[in-house]
Amino acid sequence: MQTDQKNILNRLKRAEGQLRGIQKMIEDEQECIDIVTQLTAVRSSINRTLGLVISTKMHQIFEDPDQKPEDFEANLEQVIDMIIKK
Repeated sequence: MQTDQKNILNRLKRAEGQLRGIQKMIEDEQECIDIVTQLTAVRSSINRTLGLVISTKMHQIFEDPDQKPEDFEANLEQVIDMIIKK
């Protein structure tokens, strides 16, 4: 879990840096196509991070053999809701 958390935070920091770079590109009036390319890269990065967060939650649900069936169902429903909102 700690490794997943570190990986997620690293991905978010990288996306944050990319967004700052895009802000500078806009301030420097760089070409629209270059800005769109970078925005697409950030969106892709965020989508992968979202997948990692959902995957981590799913692993937590399935790795706990002692949870009650109703808790399992509630947690599984929560993950399904996260996927649908994506």
